[in-house]
Amino acid sequence: MFADFGAVPLANRYVRPGEADRPELLYPLRALVCGICFLVQLDTLVPPDVLFGEYAYFSSYSDTLIAAAADYVRRIVSMLGLGPGDAVVEIASNDGYLLQYFAGTGVTVLGIEPAANVARAAVARAILTDNRFFGAETAADLVRRGQRPRLVVANNVLAHVPDPHDFAEGLRRLLAPGGLITIEFHHLLELVRQGQFDAIYHEHFQYYSLAAAQRLLRTHGLIVVDVERLPLQGGSLRVFVRHAADAGARDAPRVSAVLEQEDAGGLRRLETYRHFVTQMIQKRLALLSFLSDARRAGEAVVGYGAAAKGATLLNYCGVRTELVQYVVDRNPVKQGMLMPGSRIPIFAPARVFETRPAWLLVLPWNLRDEIVAQMSAIRAWGGRFVVPLPDLQVLE
Repeated sequence: MFADFGAVPLANRYVRPGEADRPELLYPLRALVCGICFLVQLDTLVPPDVLFGEYAYFSSYSDTLIAAAADYVRRIVSMLGLGPGDAVVEIASNDGYLLQYFAGTGVTVLGIEPAANVARAAVARAILTDNRFFGAETAADLVRRGQRPRLVVANNVLAHVPDPHDFAEGLRRLLAPGGLITIEFHHLLELVRQGQFDAIYHEHFQYYSLAAAQRLLRTHGLIVVDVERLPLQGGSLRVFVRHAADAGARDAPRVSAVLEQEDAGGLRRLETYRHFVTQMIQKRLALLSFLSDARRAGEAVVGYGAAAKGATLLNYCGVRTELVQYVVDRNPVKQGMLMPGSRIPIFAPARVFETRPAWLLVLPWNLRDEIVAQMSAIRAWGGRFVVPLPDLQVLE
């Protein structure tokens, strides 16, 4: 056992105000670790069509992700010399936030996105998008249709697939000989090291170390030829993957370095995972202590960011409207809804400037710099920012 949250609602299943008196469906949320490959994974899988059929997450509402996407495309186009005649396929392409930056390069792009409403948003911005899940069967169909991309992009999707082997086999079948796959995922080392328990929710079926991802891909004839550490999502890895026939015989220096860091961080020792619950409890107590003190002092606290991370945090800590009055979010799809479980109402960011709370609780703490910059005007009335994780911190 790695982490047990009990039975909780889906973190991205927002509640309509008219349904506030109805009970929510609850699902067990427990993460376990394999004693052989040290993959952390959930023991209860909610069907993907329930999780992703209609989705409230749109990447374009994060300035941080948009900037990272633009930088990635600029670098990868230069690195591979992509141009007219080349094809790029992105899996879990969301609303086209990344593929849009290939415009003007002559590269043919295709997005694969299972959420129908999000796929429609991508199509509306002229990004060719297939609305379906990706796996070996989808890859085979794309190949039959003439798709053999030189570049396959898979950002923040590896953790979302219920059958990793089917997904990896799809990557192998789809990628053109001599081509490159880049995969980004939240690094398990940072999750464990910093106690980032809010990253655990039903949409994340697995939680990967480089060693676990490398083992999965190698089983399907795919080799990690390089890796980059990224600040995104609280600490991510971007792995560069090729067919075994196109890869070198030995691990690249950066791959070896990350594997050594994982060993030093205890990711191959079960006792490391057994201690995670202690971190969870300590961080819960710290947040509840802060919120209770603010309530006793008559200081209003509101949240920023109606993200899945925030839902996990609020529900695990048992926070309701008596401690956090409301949450704001830039995404209009979420505005007017209620947070799952906690039933805290969600408004547009302008609400903060109408009510002038003493504290703004930054729920997607991995985007703290972006959020503080957007909401810096709260300091005009003495408003302050507080970040709940990795350690509770009041920002000066």
